[in-house]
Amino acid sequence: MSHVKAGGTAKNIHNNAGQRLGVKRFGGQKVKAGEVLVRQTGATKLAGEGTYLSRNFTIHAKKDGVVKFTRTKKTSFAGSKQTRTVVNVES
Repeated sequence: MSHVKAGGTAKNIHNNAGQRLGVKRFGGQKVKAGEVLVRQTGATKLAGEGTYLSRNFTIHAKKDGVVKFTRTKKTSFAGSKQTRTVVNVES
């Protein structure tokens, strides 16, 4: 027989850094081209006029201007409509 006691379940051992997601520039703020507006996992917010979506779904400003957030309805793959936030940069 083994003389090693059974190890219990390990809890609270993960120590990963946060991803620092979220809105970085809010509505009404002035931005320059290339600035990060929103960091997100998946396209929870949509890139509108004056913005572009990078490879990791980060929304950047395409031009200098003022940030504006609007709401729109988007049809999902299953056909239901969902409200989504659209990020725009206006001159």
